[in-house]
Amino acid sequence: MATQISGLDDVLRKMQAIGNQKIIKRLARKAAREAINIVRDAARENAKAIDDKKSSEKIWKNIVSRSGKISNKGAVRERVGILGGASFGDGKTAIITKKEYKSFVGPISSSTVIGLTGGDTRHWRWIEFGTSEQAARPFMRPALSENTDKVTDKFVQSFRRELDAVLGVIK
Repeated sequence: MATQISGLDDVLRKMQAIGNQKIIKRLARKAAREAINIVRDAARENAKAIDDKKSSEKIWKNIVSRSGKISNKGAVRERVGILGGASFGDGKTAIITKKEYKSFVGPISSSTVIGLTGGDTRHWRWIEFGTSEQAARPFMRPALSENTDKVTDKFVQSFRRELDAVLGVIK
């Protein structure tokens, strides 16, 4: 999802004044992380609202934001996702809560056990997208679509602040 932002001539001048691509990328990554955390927090709130109180698994506890690699060396990638993914994998890996993981002793080796804060929440995709027998109750997609403007504004604000801080040190 690419977004074009206009009216940032002063930001481009500041980036040229810094001149070091590594510093600029570090600042952009920090600003992007601050911005994407808005989506992460909204997704957590949405997941809490539909959480099954009878279940020990808590989807909202496994929602995280992460940096990602991208082939374009000058670009920054941030994403929001759910730990444990959406796959039931090879059938050899068990997912339990971190609390259970600390005292795990079982018939399978601990290398095939993953401890996640919210427990085994790989069923999230059935809630998000629905099934043939269950209507969808999306919580991830609205978190992004309802906060796009906030995320963009936060990124611009944070990036400008970081650029000004670095330029203050350079001068």
